[in-house]
Order: sequence, then structure tokens, then C-alpha cells
Amino acid sequence: MHILVTGAGGFIGGRFALFALQQGLQVRVNARRADSVAALLARGAELCEGDLADPQVARVACRGVDAVVHCAGAVGVWGPRERFVAGNITLTEQVVDACLKENVSRLVHLSSPSIYFGGANRVGITEEDIPTRFADYYGETKYQAEQAVFAAAEFGLEVLALRPRFVTGAGDTSIFPRLINMQQKGRLRVVGDGLNRVDFTSIGNLCDALFSALQVGGAALGKAYNISNGQPVPFWDVVNYVLRRMELGAVRGRLPYSLAWSVAALNEGVCHLLPNKPEPSLFRLGIDVMAKDFSLDISRAQTLLDYRAECSLWDALDEFCDDWQAAHA
Repeated sequence: MHILVTGAGGFIGGRFALFALQQGLQVRVNARRADSVAALLARGAELCEGDLADPQVARVACRGVDAVVHCAGAVGVWGPRERFVAGNITLTEQVVDACLKENVSRLVHLSSPSIYFGGANRVGITEEDIPTRFADYYGETKYQAEQAVFAAAEFGLEVLALRPRFVTGAGDTSIFPRLINMQQKGRLRVVGDGLNRVDFTSIGNLCDALFSALQVGGAALGKAYNISNGQPVPFWDVVNYVLRRMELGAVRGRLPYSLAWSVAALNEGVCHLLPNKPEPSLFRLGIDVMAKDFSLDISRAQTLLDYRAECSLWDALDEFCDDWQAAHA
């Protein structure tokens, strides 16, 4: 099978491209700069360099491949809505259009369970539990991007979307780096009672799920899938495990949830008033992430993708810590 992986210069896209090469697939990667995917090129990946926002680049990238795994997109919780619309909705529409014009058979779209999150405790969330209102531009635009993908099924494109929760492993840049930085500055505190349980996903398990999504057929097509390790764990136990591995010590001190949320709201308000609207150090959404229960029902993936979360979270955390320490030695 010949596949294109978008966003291969990032954590998930890069790890899946490597995994696919190891499985014997012919892999093409798209990146704006060749140096961001140099390790993949050294292992035999093809390069299509350029910005997928350019329709011609998107068509060239999709030309001759059997399937596309679309991992590129705008991430974060801060910034104008236009940035998220361009990076998630418009870019995905461009990839969908290129797939159809170049007769690509299948598109596997990397989405996000951030579409579910609204600041409340949510446990056992199913794929149909879509809120009537989204918490931020990221969740909103990831959901709308999904809809663009699913609409393409009408024109014969085989489509699936995966929503993995808190993906971690070597190369993770989104979960722990901010917390490590806060602990190093002495600013990290347990928010609330510290007992909230959340889902994480080992990058190895996500790679298995994406690989399955390239191969399944029939009833598995045209659906979104929650992906996690399937065993919610106390969020602060995980954070403290990582901090101890980093020799930074466990988090000391607590903040009541209401106080932390108010401070974050004030922080955001000040940043909105400042020139260029700099990103605040605390977000209300981040406070909710650190204080609320959040877990997914992964039974659909288990049934239709034959998904088995065989990679341990703790192994993924060790992998992250080893990689981080090597990079910051």
C-alpha cells in the first residue's frame, strides 16, 4: 500500500509515518520544510514539499497514493478563529478535494476528543455525545473538519476519523512540556481535590489504530472512533510520575478549583487587552483539564477496528521521559 501522511513533521504524523514504514508500506510525507522530516526520508520515505493550502501542492501530494492519513492541522487553545478555520477546516477541505480529484481510495482523518470537552466532568463519552456548543475554536473547527471528511463518502471516498485522547510517548510536545516548565518555575499546583481521572493514549496504540483504519472495510467505514488506553487514571498521579522521572519532585500545594479558574479568566482577559494578544500562561480550559474527570467509551473501535490497547501508558511515559531528558541533557 502506498500512503501519504500529512503533518509528518509533527509528533503524531511523524510517529505514524515511521510506524508505517516499519510495516512495509510505501510512505510519502508532506512537509513545508524537508529538514522537519529528515529522519523519515533517511528511512526511505518520499517527500512532497510544500504547503497543502496550495491546491496544486495538495494534488501532487495525493497523486498516485492509495490512502491518505491526514494528521496536519492547527492546534492549541489560543488565537483568532481564522487561524483554526484555515488550519483545520480549509486545509482538510483541500485534502478531501485532492483525494477526490486524484482518485485516492481512502482518507483517514486525525480528529480530536476536544470536540466533547466543555469544562464539566464527562465519563464514558460515546462518539455521538457531541455538545450543542463547543468550548473553543479548536474543538469547533476539528468537528467541522470531520464533517467535510464524512461528506466526501457520498462521492465514493472511503473515510474514517479517529479521536485520540492525550497522546503521549517520545516526541510528545503538547501535554507535559508546559507542566514541566511550570514545575521548574515553582508555579504548578494541584487544582481541586486532585482525584480526577482521565484517559491517555500511548502513541503505540494510536499507531495501531491508524494502521487498522487503513485496512478495515464494510461497516467500519464512514464513522468516527474514540481512541484511548481504555483505563482512566488519576491525572495528578500521572503528572507526578513524570515530574519524579525528571527529578523535579511531586507537585506541592493545591489551589481550589474556583480560585484557579478565576485567576485563569483574569489572565486571559488581560492578554486580550494587550497588544498582539499574547498567549496567557493559564487558560480556563487548561484548569478544567487539570481538575475534571474525562474518559471515552472505546467500544466502537474495539468492535469495528479490532482495536486493542496493548501498549502500557507507563511505558509510553517512560519513553517520553527518556526522550525529553536526552534532548535536554
